[in-house]
Amino acid sequence: MSEGGVVEQIKKFLFKTKSSGNNESEYLEILIPEQLQASYSFYTWPSAPILAWFLWEHRSELPGKHIVELGAGTSLPGILAAKCGATVTLTESAVLPKSLEHVRHCCDANGLSPSQVRVVGLSWGLFLTTTFNLGCIDLIIGSDCFYDPSVFEDIIVTVAFLLDYNPEARFLTVYQERSADWSIEHLLDKWGLRCERLPIDDLGRESGTDIRELMQDHTVHLLEITKA
Repeated sequence: MSEGGVVEQIKKFLFKTKSSGNNESEYLEILIPEQLQASYSFYTWPSAPILAWFLWEHRSELPGKHIVELGAGTSLPGILAAKCGATVTLTESAVLPKSLEHVRHCCDANGLSPSQVRVVGLSWGLFLTTTFNLGCIDLIIGSDCFYDPSVFEDIIVTVAFLLDYNPEARFLTVYQERSADWSIEHLLDKWGLRCERLPIDDLGRESGTDIRELMQDHTVHLLEITKA
């Protein structure tokens, strides 16, 4: 039971590799506190483990990188990146203090220090002081940000702004397909961005993980968005 009588559960995520030859298997355990009967930032949606697995399988590229997670929520991908040696900035809406508090709670549950992870308020489409103070960024990540068409352009505008200041960076985002009529293609063209869909069918295969179980019968896509 967490503060205010809200029921909380701890969900465990295990990332691993199979041992081969003289190479021992590697594994990483991440604990994510979730609030039952809550929505959005207090629950780990299916897109987050998919993005986390992609980062895990590219963990050799993470040490020394500065990664910014948009709409971090329970922050599974960002926490994994920090555990793999990246310096991470986790962002949530500046007008949702309870969500920001929960991000910090998730970091504390995994023993992350302020030198590894910082938590800041960043509202999509609004260019506040925190947006200008993010510093140099190597990679932007986000899971299931595209859940409401009314905020699609706000997200794209924010990403375009960050990529303008960090032209060598890219935005990796996993989203759950909710309607075939929803599209961001025209917004990408409008803001000078291009998009490539990355394959995810083989994610987790080497470790014996069935990625389809993580998708929970949803259709999930991984996109890489960069400057056009």
